[in-house]
Amino acid sequence: MGPEVTDDNRPQNKDMKITVTRHGPYMVTGRVPLMVMEIRNDPEGHCRTWRKVREFPEQEQYALCRCGQSKNKPFCDGTHTKIHFNGKETAGNESYLSTPEIIQGPELELADYHGLCAHARFCMRAGGVWNLTQESDNPEARNTAIEEACNCPSGRLVVRDRKTGDVIEPELEKSIALIEYPARDEQGPLWIRGGIPVVSAQGKPYMVRNRVTLCRCGKSRNKPFCDGRHINQ
Repeated sequence: MGPEVTDDNRPQNKDMKITVTRHGPYMVTGRVPLMVMEIRNDPEGHCRTWRKVREFPEQEQYALCRCGQSKNKPFCDGTHTKIHFNGKETAGNESYLSTPEIIQGPELELADYHGLCAHARFCMRAGGVWNLTQESDNPEARNTAIEEACNCPSGRLVVRDRKTGDVIEPELEKSIALIEYPARDEQGPLWIRGGIPVVSAQGKPYMVRNRVTLCRCGKSRNKPFCDGRHINQ
């Protein structure tokens, strides 16, 4: 199956896939671009923008560390076997995706999937995305709520236009980004962007979403997804 060309004329391989291996790394196939993205603060100290700081050479396939102990991060070096890493997947059937908390505002509806929080902190500016949603008849509040929700890498926060019923999602290139937050010296999860399929070690595909974060510290209790536990390292 050949590459698909998107509107930006960059090839998108339909065979892109991430496979969770049993107590081992993530196997990435299909020439998925890999990069480092930093969270950048505004002058007031709020998380505001993303900045690409590195792009790795393209590879047909590669293995990304899942235990958090590789000496060749982000790539696997086999350390998981030496430390007897327990990589058991505990996300189950993702039933939490069908029961988010819903915040209703005059213009926007916010779906909050609590269990997916990766603590990127874009949602806290200007009173927080929850309050902004409830004030979304104010154009400034509406625009800020959309910006904050769309910057959420894990897809915990999803906004919908109440007039049209349309979900508002950022346009993301199919790629994997290593999240870093220099202001707090934090190494965050793997940000899976653009709807790349993730398949469990048992061969079961997880729900394909535009934004997903996968654990790379080895400590999540919602493996393979990030639950924000890396901030306590």
